[in-house]
Amino acid sequence: MLLGPITHHPLDYALGPLRLTGFGLAVLAGFVVAQHISAKELERRGHTLEANTIPDVVLACVIGTLLGAKTYYVLLTGDASAFFSRGGFVFWGGFIGSVILSYLTIRYKKADFIRISDTTGVAIMGGYAVGRTGCWAVGDDYGRPWDGPLAVMFPQGAPASTAGIMNRSFGTPIPAGVSPDTVLAVHPTQLYEVAIALVFFLVLWQMRKHKHAEGWLFGVYCVLAGLERFIVEFFRAKDDRLLGPLTLAQGIALLIAVAGAWWMMARNTPGPGRPGIYPVGSPLKS
Repeated sequence: MLLGPITHHPLDYALGPLRLTGFGLAVLAGFVVAQHISAKELERRGHTLEANTIPDVVLACVIGTLLGAKTYYVLLTGDASAFFSRGGFVFWGGFIGSVILSYLTIRYKKADFIRISDTTGVAIMGGYAVGRTGCWAVGDDYGRPWDGPLAVMFPQGAPASTAGIMNRSFGTPIPAGVSPDTVLAVHPTQLYEVAIALVFFLVLWQMRKHKHAEGWLFGVYCVLAGLERFIVEFFRAKDDRLLGPLTLAQGIALLIAVAGAWWMMARNTPGPGRPGIYPVGSPLKS
């Protein structure tokens, strides 16, 4: 190997009765980034009501993400104690939970859900790229055993990447002659996700002034989010390959991507009931 394997140590400090973790800091930063992007873009478009609603929507997203991500993981593993662990957050569970609670909040605030969704597609991808660094910080959500140049060992991961734990948790075969306590080097899939999300964020950012109907950009986000998850799942340590070589998460990713493509077609052209992204008469509208 040219480099590595790299030995990872989690960002996790005790401050009296409190614990400061890289995961918590990254998630907080991710939501701050998402809130800023969405609010500023709505203001730029001239939608003040929706821009003022964003702080409440983001709070709903935080709660929905945490509850949904943990609930999905507990249902998948059957381990109720995972609700109180530092690891075990599943993206699609968080995505579903955040959409449900944000939708209810937007309806309660009498704002326009489709209008807000058009900017949150950009915001979520940006926040996701930042938030995923938290999985790296605590050693969660890593990949399959690998001996490549950027392979990483997680002796204090959530869970540790030992041969025994990976065999029990993910069905990873233990190589002959390897002790169950041996720490295995794996794909740093957290960093793969950060890199892909950053690229997709830049793509969405370039599309934010589109000429389609409101909501179209959220469809683009769904397609890209599904593609990102579909790709990364090939490298992750997983034991839920229920669709032949595909994982459950990949099956959901395909459904989300197809739904996103359908939504793009439905919102392709402004018309009755499908306004463009700028108010009528706005100087930004061309």
